[in-house]
Amino acid sequence: MEIRAEDVKALRDRTGAGMMDCKKALTEAGGDPKKAEKILKELGLAAAAKRTGRATNEGRIFTKITGNRAAILELSCETDFVARNEDFVALGRELVAEVAGKGLSADSPALTARVTDLITTIKENMSLRRADSFPLGPGETAVEYIHGEGRIGVLVKAGADKPEILTNPAVKAFIFDCALHVAAFNPQFLSEKEVPAEYLKEQQEIFAKQAENLGKPQNVLQGIVAGKVKKHLAEVCLMDQPFVKDDKKTVAQAAKDAGKAAGGTVSILKYLYFRVGEDLR
Repeated sequence: MEIRAEDVKALRDRTGAGMMDCKKALTEAGGDPKKAEKILKELGLAAAAKRTGRATNEGRIFTKITGNRAAILELSCETDFVARNEDFVALGRELVAEVAGKGLSADSPALTARVTDLITTIKENMSLRRADSFPLGPGETAVEYIHGEGRIGVLVKAGADKPEILTNPAVKAFIFDCALHVAAFNPQFLSEKEVPAEYLKEQQEIFAKQAENLGKPQNVLQGIVAGKVKKHLAEVCLMDQPFVKDDKKTVAQAAKDAGKAAGGTVSILKYLYFRVGEDLR
């Protein structure tokens, strides 16, 4: 079958593997990009830890936290010049406030109509690419972090067994540092409990394939695979990663220490990470 150059390039952008390796993998996979990506990982030619794509367009990330909801959205455009336009920025702030206030989705007609109105003024194509939000209940709080003129945006939701702990300056600083951590490392999952079974199965298959040529007994190979899976999960799960402000402890340990110092328990409950133009597949 014919392998299109654009498919090879897309696979290369996602995996970082060479063009010829990507073409061979696509050929072996019958043109299926997901299967081809797995083949490259089995061969050790692609990083298993990352699945985010390269930025492919311009735009800006916006965040908003109200008393009972936190929201984040990506407003995209064609040029970085428009991404800095005052009207563009103002629209993004208004839209994310609507999402936070009403829990609207990116395809809400009320929101998309306002984007269309600005297109006629600025004369450049743009779209509300995506939006997400989460509610905030009793004993919960959220922090926001915007990096690089809106290139990356993060929301982190935290909870405590005693609501007053969340106003403790050290606890507030810890939660904000978690947002910095997410912006820097973009973890794929909150914790091991959040890892989908199919993802875990895929990683086991990849590491098993890599271990086949070691010439070790089956029971030894099983231990090797288990060790690789454990190490991989520690790399992609937020709570198991070395904390950005103290890499001698994990994020989970840092949360435990912050709560203990304030006289209670602090938990990171959820996070949202948006980067302008990232591959959403």
